[in-house]
Amino acid sequence: MYIGQFALANHLFVAPMAGVTDRPFRQLCKQLGAGYAVSEMVTSRRDLWDTLKTSRRANHEGEPGPIAVQIAGTDGQMMADAALYNIDRGAQIIDINMGCPAKKVCNKWAGSALMQNEALAIEIVQAVVDACAPRHVPVTLKMRTGWCQTHKNAVVLARAFEAAGVQMLTVHGRTREQGYKGAAEYDTIAAVKAAVTIPVVANGDITTPEKARDVLHATGADAIMIGRAAQGRPWIFREIAHFLATGEHLAPPLVSEVKRLLIDHLYDHYSLYDEFIGVRSARKHIGWYLRELPGGEAFRACMNSLESSTTQVAAVAQFLDELNQTMDRIPAPGEGAANLRERDMMETTP
Repeated sequence: MYIGQFALANHLFVAPMAGVTDRPFRQLCKQLGAGYAVSEMVTSRRDLWDTLKTSRRANHEGEPGPIAVQIAGTDGQMMADAALYNIDRGAQIIDINMGCPAKKVCNKWAGSALMQNEALAIEIVQAVVDACAPRHVPVTLKMRTGWCQTHKNAVVLARAFEAAGVQMLTVHGRTREQGYKGAAEYDTIAAVKAAVTIPVVANGDITTPEKARDVLHATGADAIMIGRAAQGRPWIFREIAHFLATGEHLAPPLVSEVKRLLIDHLYDHYSLYDEFIGVRSARKHIGWYLRELPGGEAFRACMNSLESSTTQVAAVAQFLDELNQTMDRIPAPGEGAANLRERDMMETTP
């Protein structure tokens, strides 16, 4: 699969998630089988480009390509300038955010709110494509099925975006009105795929290898994008890849491997953020890794009181070393306790 001139390793993508898909997380997902990852969204507001937050989001140091950066905003020229700003800092692909449902984004008419104003949405896309074309940088776009149940315009916009020069579309199978509630639907994604000739990526509620297979079949999409299901489970990409290739499930990772992955992730995380921010922002990642493990919730409560990276890493190592004495592997999602050595302590994953 290609985006412009860039060949991708496979068709399993990491979704851009604010506060999650920073460089350490993207690199880890790619290491564990993701073929492509898009950065957290970077604002188009020039007055915020020199902030520490934006500089961290624009940090691609050591990251394997292609480097894809998502930008968000409501003005064509500002978005074009933001695209060039990020290209100058290493971006090889620019992704336009028309999918974020967050109120603080939509209240400013950015993200999925742009789907209400088709003329403005197309104007922004054309401005970004025109700015990127001389640099030979492909432009992609992520959107939702529409603003609300009665106004699903993804197909109409998809055709317009393709005509403007967008080279790949990702569709989350919910409206902005839904946010992340209810179940994603895939009929609209299939309709978008049938309406355009550029690659289409399906996103929403893809949490297992079986669901990945079923969504690819139902939509005809060229790829799938995984967001929340990869939080604390970055190995989901290799599990899906193995299942799609063989029809068989890959064994869950060893506890000892999870310990190594998590500690490596933490050190990389601390290297991007300072001690104070790094320790606190790492807590959510630790919680996601350990939430389904025996004693994970109790450990998270204690871990949240730790104030240094040294004590945080030591606590994680001790927790997983102790767990390794009672079980070899972590539970797979939905795996019953009877299949685990720690059967009496393990709850079935919802």
